Amino acid sequence: MNKFFKISQRGSNVRTEIIAGLTTFFAMAYILVVNPNQIVGFSFGVPGIDKIWNAVYIATIVASVIGTLLFAFYARMPFAQSCGMGLNSFFFTSFVLPEVIKGAEGNTISGYQTGLVIILVSGLIFLLLSVTGARSYIAKAMPECIKKAIPAGIGLFIAFIGFQNVGIVQDNPYTLVQFVKLQGVAWADVAPAVIALVGFLIIAVLTKLKVKGAVLLGIVLTSVIYYLATWTLPSFETTSVLQPFKDFAEIGITGVFKAESWTNAFGGEMLGGIFSAIMLIVTFCLVDMFDTIGTLYGAASEADMLDENGDPIDIDKSMACDSIATVAGAVCGTSTVTTFVESASGVAAGGRTGLTSLVTALCFAACLFLSPIASIIPGAATAPALIFVGVLMMKNFAKVDMEDMRSAVPAFLTFVMMPLTYSIANGIGIGAIAYVLITLFTGKYTKKDIAVTIIALLFVFKFVYGTI
Repeated sequence: MNKFFKISQRGSNVRTEIIAGLTTFFAMAYILVVNPNQIVGFSFGVPGIDKIWNAVYIATIVASVIGTLLFAFYARMPFAQSCGMGLNSFFFTSFVLPEVIKGAEGNTISGYQTGLVIILVSGLIFLLLSVTGARSYIAKAMPECIKKAIPAGIGLFIAFIGFQNVGIVQDNPYTLVQFVKLQGVAWADVAPAVIALVGFLIIAVLTKLKVKGAVLLGIVLTSVIYYLATWTLPSFETTSVLQPFKDFAEIGITGVFKAESWTNAFGGEMLGGIFSAIMLIVTFCLVDMFDTIGTLYGAASEADMLDENGDPIDIDKSMACDSIATVAGAVCGTSTVTTFVESASGVAAGGRTGLTSLVTALCFAACLFLSPIASIIPGAATAPALIFVGVLMMKNFAKVDMEDMRSAVPAFLTFVMMPLTYSIANGIGIGAIAYVLITLFTGKYTKKDIAVTIIALLFVFKFVYGTI
């Protein structure tokens, strides 16, 4: 096992890899319930929605296991995959919502299965680009300033997600966001935010004391504090063990194999014609490609697994894992599968090899029958891990040349627009557009900038066309 995963070679050990795998799982386990909710848009009560929810629940686990095992045994990298946030919401609004409005069970399920065809085609395109090396070429063509800003931007994005998940950062109608209100509110309403802040400090102190597995230990301790401070007991999600499997077999894994689904996708009126179908495919391709590129650069940088050119080692294999997982996810019955930014939490816990991914995959597999075990870990315990990862990844921005505006401005936009637009891909796209324009108008444009220009033009198309 040591030889296969190169554990010693990468300066790790089995114990650390196991802890890292558990850390990654608990940091991203929310996707098991959140993804089905996003796919159905919380449209409970509409005919057919319960069947879709059950099918997507099983599909989420199966796709996560497949995608993460690919990283474990093929790329042998400490990363995990599951259904991309944002992309699942876009799936709902594009395919399910129009049929939900009609309110007929058959239409709702048909809309869901039609969407799976679009995801499958986009996944096959991902795979083709990966096999030909085009995706890694695109990644390597990014300017150095943007490559260096990506990890820091993802770190800020991850921290922002953590702050939001427990209500430390809240909505405000005038300023958009605000700090949690502690005055005049019930303890139950602010407990997650307060406990998460305490948990964040616990992880920071444990790390400063060089305690092994500080992040995972912090999650466990914060969970205990949460249940003691709120006077509640852990409870598992309750659902029928067999019904999700039945719905998965009936409408999930069979969706892309129905002729009706392909007709609806490219020849019928459900999506508005073949041009709309093509635009949807391009959109899913574009967002997933740059989400994955950003995540790989961010997590690999934190793990010190970059080559001499500043690119992730074995990036071709990592890209292939992502594309194969998307194809598998579509066949199983869920939206685009992508590499998760939460993988950085496992890297922060010391994960350096595919063994980390193997442990994470096994945890996901267990949830098929334990519906799901991750529900006993409160959000107040996982949010501190995400926020702490943000701290670790911020250091990458210090490597940007802030004296040169051709470097500083694209890097800054990449960094800040990820959390502000809630999209890794948007941050990269806006940074690329800024880099091309500054380079063009300052007379610095060369042949090597053609690739990033194409990337920028693709994002201009994306923003004008109007998607997530």
